[in-house]
Amino acid sequence: MRNILVIGATGQIGSELTMELRKRYGNLHVVAGYIPGAAPDGDLKESGPAEIVDVTEVHTIESVVKKYTIDTIYNLAALLSVVAESKPALAWKIGIDGLWNVLEVARAYRCAVFTPSSIGSFGPETPHVMTPQDTIQRPRTMYGVTKVTTELLSDYYFNKYGVDTRSVRFPGIISSVTPPGGGTTDYAVDIYYSAVKGSRFVCPISEGTYMDMMYMPDALHAAISLMEADPSKLVHRNSFNIASMSFAPENIYAAICKHIPDFRMVYEVDPLKQSIADSWPDAMDDSCARKEWNWQPVYNLESMTEDMLRNLQNKLLKQ
Repeated sequence: MRNILVIGATGQIGSELTMELRKRYGNLHVVAGYIPGAAPDGDLKESGPAEIVDVTEVHTIESVVKKYTIDTIYNLAALLSVVAESKPALAWKIGIDGLWNVLEVARAYRCAVFTPSSIGSFGPETPHVMTPQDTIQRPRTMYGVTKVTTELLSDYYFNKYGVDTRSVRFPGIISSVTPPGGGTTDYAVDIYYSAVKGSRFVCPISEGTYMDMMYMPDALHAAISLMEADPSKLVHRNSFNIASMSFAPENIYAAICKHIPDFRMVYEVDPLKQSIADSWPDAMDDSCARKEWNWQPVYNLESMTEDMLRNLQNKLLKQ
């Protein structure tokens, strides 16, 4: 039985990943790592152990790894794309200095490490349609720079020290559970909330802007199944393209209108978000992930929209 530490367990992905891992491995075998001021609550708090883990303080990582005999670390500590542009020094400190600390502890205690990359690791010169697994990566945002460095540093620790590092390049993640918190693709979550509340949606991304997206259940499946994959079959490790669906704002709007016909959307483009979106792929080629560890998404835009609207409507009724 694995003993797992999730760093960033109260974040957008971490909160749901921790609960899914507890379902699979048992509540007591998955530790929720959080920073002061972001303590877990509700089911996340009640269902299993939680400890303060700050990636910028290596001793907090090491003490938890020793206490719980951790063998697998999911390192989700990072600033999202828009926030990182306003706080570049902090983005580097958490994303790269923090990763260095995680990898050093992993090297000492023989832990496997998952640290996600992103479509943000690509840049304007990258092919935007069916973006290859191995291609030019020259991002122009601090978020993207840290993600490319994450990939390279993780590969370095595997090749140099044998640390079992693995990761995926996440698209925009859409969730009905955790609200978004400063990402370029957040509009694809906010639009569902507006639709369910009966509000007009003001879209910060221009019409015709395609980006890769993924529903949270598929994202969780990708992270867990990669860490469970046969290491002898992994060629790329850091990081795999994974894809599920690609759409522009008008596509998701049309999908929602099939269920809520009177829903309305207008455009007020945010220059920063738009410039970031324009530098990212329209759609990635994930054939390597499918070949090397049998990656296969479940949701498309239509099935995700049905599930999102149903979940958010139920949530609104409970409030």
